[in-house]
Amino acid sequence: QVQLVESGGGLVQPGGSLRLSCAASGTISRLNTMGWYRQAPGKQRELVAHITSGGITKNAESVKGRFTISRDNDQNTVSLQMNSLKPEDTAVYYCYADVYDSTWSFMDYWGQGTQVTVSS
Repeated sequence: QVQLVESGGGLVQPGGSLRLSCAASGTISRLNTMGWYRQAPGKQRELVAHITSGGITKNAESVKGRFTISRDNDQNTVSLQMNSLKPEDTAVYYCYADVYDSTWSFMDYWGQGTQVTVSS
């Protein structure tokens, strides 16, 4: 069993910053790509950013130059530094990970989600 636990969401004013973190734990043989999706009310879930185990990153066009994804392979964590936040960044942010578990079965795992609200 694998768990992803997120932290760091909250309320911030436009132009402000937040840092989201996600820790993976459980019976993990290998973590492949990790990343963040978000879902705003009435909208589909969308990719925000992801990072491979080798450190290759991909960001959505809407967050390029503002958000930075990083990971610590020793700690099994992924983080999302969000700067210059805009009201349209308001959403529930979900961490995910592509995992080989202790039996080398491959699955996607998701966190419970953390609310980010950008408002004055």
